[in-house]
Amino acid sequence: MRWKAKDAVAVVTGASSGIGRCLCKLLIDRGARVVGVARRSDRLRELEQSDLRGHFVAVVGDITDKSIRDQVARVATDLGRGQLDLLVNNAGIGAIGPFADASPERLRQVMEVNFFAPAELTRILIPRLRQGRAPVICNISSVLGHRAVPNKSEYCASKFALHGWSDSLRAELAADGIQVTLVSPSTTRSEFFDSLVETDSGQTSKSIGSWPPERVARTTLASIEARRSEVICSLGGKALVYADRASPPLMNAILSRRSIGS
Repeated sequence: MRWKAKDAVAVVTGASSGIGRCLCKLLIDRGARVVGVARRSDRLRELEQSDLRGHFVAVVGDITDKSIRDQVARVATDLGRGQLDLLVNNAGIGAIGPFADASPERLRQVMEVNFFAPAELTRILIPRLRQGRAPVICNISSVLGHRAVPNKSEYCASKFALHGWSDSLRAELAADGIQVTLVSPSTTRSEFFDSLVETDSGQTSKSIGSWPPERVARTTLASIEARRSEVICSLGGKALVYADRASPPLMNAILSRRSIGS
């Protein structure tokens, strides 16, 4: 059974920019009612004002805050009368630089936003998803959740955690008819640097085969509609993942040389 946006109720985190914002627009255009969650109230209000049908509801706040997660659950429950058809865990932050030079707070902050917050939001929404129509939990991960690279250790760790949790959750929720879709893009253009924590201004980041957020959003929605288990975006992203699967020692050697030369 395919997932259909028309009349569906969806929650999207990180809705104020990038993939999340584009995905909200696509869902609304196809007739879904969307609860968009983000910290930037001005960007969320823009989405609300552009939605002439009144299908978008904004929740302003940080998903690491339990009270905000509880508010999201209340709003989604009211909007769908107890039913939720889609949860997109998209909010995230990055960090660049050697692990040895970073503070312990950087690791904790990245893990809190990228893993613990979406996991806990999912936990409280599972009862609503069980009442949904062909329900899907879509976790926006990264190709760096398949193959870690130097100087992004915290970010890679958070995406590996999200990946493993998604695989386990998919098996656990199969009997409830809930699909868990893992989307792994390369770093989308401009988005990674919009949400960096404790990163030196001189740090740079190379991305393999990055797509604009609009394209990632379209691929994400297609994967949700098909209720796929996993999708890796971009040829460059697939090349990184499959090369690592084919020869991990070779990838280790290549990435070690890149790290030494950086």
